[in-house]
Amino acid sequence: MKVLIVEDNALTRYTIKSLLNRLGHEVVGEAEDSVGAVKCFTELRPDVVFLDLILPGKSGVEILEELRKINPKPKIVIITAVDQEEIDLKLSNKGANAVMRKPFSFEEFKNLLKSIA
Repeated sequence: MKVLIVEDNALTRYTIKSLLNRLGHEVVGEAEDSVGAVKCFTELRPDVVFLDLILPGKSGVEILEELRKINPKPKIVIITAVDQEEIDLKLSNKGANAVMRKPFSFEEFKNLLKSIA
């Protein structure tokens, strides 16, 4: 799978990228904010996007809505430390395919990827 990582924390981006590479997926781009997210999404056409919920500029929810308008097909996984059912429901209603909680284990990451494949 071609993957785009949208995360403002460099360590989290690196961790996700390392796990994806270890599992045989191609990270086609990385972005730290909403502008970079939309630009990379449009230009790189990823199969999967890992999107942080809290970013500089626009929120992950706003970016999720923009990405879905551009192309509804890619799988979008929201990355968050927030654990609330209301947020999960809102994200699902906006088009998120899954929510990954920080911190996460390698097994949780692998299972999440299997669930969206």
